Amino acid sequence: MAAELTSARGKFHNDLVGRQTLSVSPDNVASNADSSQRTSVAIALSIARVLRAQVIPKKLTGQRVGKQFEEAVEGFLKSTFPLFQSLRPGEWTIENVGGSRAEYQISKYEPYRHLADLARAIENDRNLASVLGNSYEISPDILVLRHPEPDATINRDRELVDSDSGQYTVIRKVNQRQPIVHAIVSCKWTLRSDRAQNARSEALNVIRNRKGRTPHIAVVTGEPSPSRLASLALGTGDIDTVYHFALPELIEAVDRTQNDEAISMLHTLVAGKRLRDISDLPLDLAI
Repeated sequence: MAAELTSARGKFHNDLVGRQTLSVSPDNVASNADSSQRTSVAIALSIARVLRAQVIPKKLTGQRVGKQFEEAVEGFLKSTFPLFQSLRPGEWTIENVGGSRAEYQISKYEPYRHLADLARAIENDRNLASVLGNSYEISPDILVLRHPEPDATINRDRELVDSDSGQYTVIRKVNQRQPIVHAIVSCKWTLRSDRAQNARSEALNVIRNRKGRTPHIAVVTGEPSPSRLASLALGTGDIDTVYHFALPELIEAVDRTQNDEAISMLHTLVAGKRLRDISDLPLDLAI
């Protein structure tokens, strides 16, 4: 029998195919391909055929596809990350907060609760908005949240904390009860230049506006073009890692194109630890 992570990966792909997030048009263009780029069309079609995508008369709208991709990634993380208690014990919640005014959702949680006060101040003083711009806005798709622990759990094996120490840490429920943002996952079904830039800007806002440790910052994408993947994955300092929804299938498809530039770029991203598979994400979140 396949390991649970392998089975969950297969279910994730079946969900994308079953809901027609990943589909093929009658003229053999996959739903995540850029029809104006021959290499993109060839790579995306190869992946779609391996994953047994259906041919449908008309692909879904971009907004619907994006929402369904978020939901599929959310479902995959809910079914996998909590299994790794041996690596990362704790009480976890995975929440899809994508949608309108999502930038205020993160202010419910540590270490971003101060952003709610900032948002209210900006609403009352528009001059602040002109000074700060959008540098405080964080609009995540998926949050991985850790709940603070009661002292009984912390002291389970021996007396570690009492009322005389650890009075300000957010991990103790006696100090505060709001969940803590462990990871922020952005979902991009495809990558155009504006989407890659938006993901980088959001990552920088996550880093700048925290009052505590930086959460994991990840992007999950179905983009087939190595050059567009590189526009987001190359470099360091903002996004931790980019995760592809079907990396082994992508590598096989790109290798078959005999496009030396695309092959070299993709293998650079993988060897350089900037691009990983969706099945790596739950394990990386345990670090």
